[in-house]
Amino acid sequence: MLLFILKRLALAVCVAFTVSAISFGLLYMAGDPATAIAGENASQADVDAITARYGFDRPLLVQYGDWLFGALSGDLGRSWYFDLPVTDIVTDRLGVTMLLGVLAISFALLLAIPMGVAAAVRPNSLIDRAALFISVVGQAIPSFWFGLILIVVFSINLRLVPASGSSSWQHFILPTVVLGYYATPAIMRLTRAGMLEVLSADYIRTARAKGLSSRKVLFKHALRNAIIPVISLAAVQMGFMLGGSIVVESIFALHGAGYLAWESIGRNDLPVMQALILVFSMFYIFFTFFADVLNAWMDPRLRVG
Repeated sequence: MLLFILKRLALAVCVAFTVSAISFGLLYMAGDPATAIAGENASQADVDAITARYGFDRPLLVQYGDWLFGALSGDLGRSWYFDLPVTDIVTDRLGVTMLLGVLAISFALLLAIPMGVAAAVRPNSLIDRAALFISVVGQAIPSFWFGLILIVVFSINLRLVPASGSSSWQHFILPTVVLGYYATPAIMRLTRAGMLEVLSADYIRTARAKGLSSRKVLFKHALRNAIIPVISLAAVQMGFMLGGSIVVESIFALHGAGYLAWESIGRNDLPVMQALILVFSMFYIFFTFFADVLNAWMDPRLRVG
């Protein structure tokens, strides 16, 4: 088990390093950063001064090495637009994104697990078909389109919740539904498949033969064993959702890290963009690592080692 964790940890470090190197190269090779900072109407002297100030005339590997050593010590550089430390800017916005991610995955679990259990208890019934229909719809609808529909219906027509902003808990209702519904189909299908497999196991038939109530058999024995892979999938989906919050936060104007990424793209603020790419990739790597360790801990073959 310890060897497995060390291998996964080494792989996670390699993935983080690769993502940072590729993203740094792509961002800085997309155009002249000095021209982006100075503006289109700047003179060549201004561009040369900015190039000398930020060291853009140095080799790209040297620039990446300086950025990497700074990132390892917690220094992600300074924003070209705000002229503030990138670490402070990202940290200030990260709380909103984390809150949205926690609310969204909670909503997805509360919606998907009961639907998956109900569909497994009554396979090929109306409940099963309704759950699969909701799953297919959730998989097919783009998040931006679903968000706009909710804004039109619940914010503009019914005036029940605000359409944008992040100043109160009401502002998180629609973004939570949109982002959580994105993860619902996969969790629901895995719950249904796991419950169908567990309900056909011998120990479930034995529990029923002993006279245990259907509720006790379903929740204490069946769901307890079927929920483990669901938790692992939820961890991976959490990483996906935090990375995918860029679209949702942009639609609802939630001032989190995702909306900051959208703003940084429009401002050509490459240091902030690079930092956010690293942060979002680290989220995904962390939650994937957690899911792998959880699956390994539940596997008796790896637990012995």
